[in-house]
Amino acid sequence: MPTAKIESRAAIMGHPLHPALIHFPIAALIMLLASDLAYLFTADPFWARASFWLAAVGVLFGGLSGLAGSVDLFTVARIRKLVTAWAHGLLAVMLLSLAAFNFLLRWHDAAANIWPWGLYMSVLTVLLIKVTGFLGAQLVYEYGVGVDIQEATQRDVRP
Repeated sequence: MPTAKIESRAAIMGHPLHPALIHFPIAALIMLLASDLAYLFTADPFWARASFWLAAVGVLFGGLSGLAGSVDLFTVARIRKLVTAWAHGLLAVMLLSLAAFNFLLRWHDAAANIWPWGLYMSVLTVLLIKVTGFLGAQLVYEYGVGVDIQEATQRDVRP
């Protein structure tokens, strides 16, 4: 267990941006798989449009979150030394690339490429989210990236 906080350089008032932003693309890209399946089962064009916009949100917020994570990876020496951080970063780049390709598949016609390639990309994206998220959690819980260890481990002692 680390003893000192690994400060984030991409932070607002001491709060790291990457963990705050990452929830949006994760939610959007997981819901993208759900909306693809809903379209395949119902053939309702609403679900194809929803998939298009979920892919767009996933790519946009994934890029913003990735930018914040990259600032930390490249500018904080203690993070740069962690193999887990590099693996997390490389998988995140692959994940964002897949999400962008999935978005581009839907650009001209939201429904045309849902089957089979859009669905395949959505499934692969969700699987990569699981692995990348596991590594991100490992950075926080095992290495204390962005966590004030002393504050987090103090007991709430009330008189």
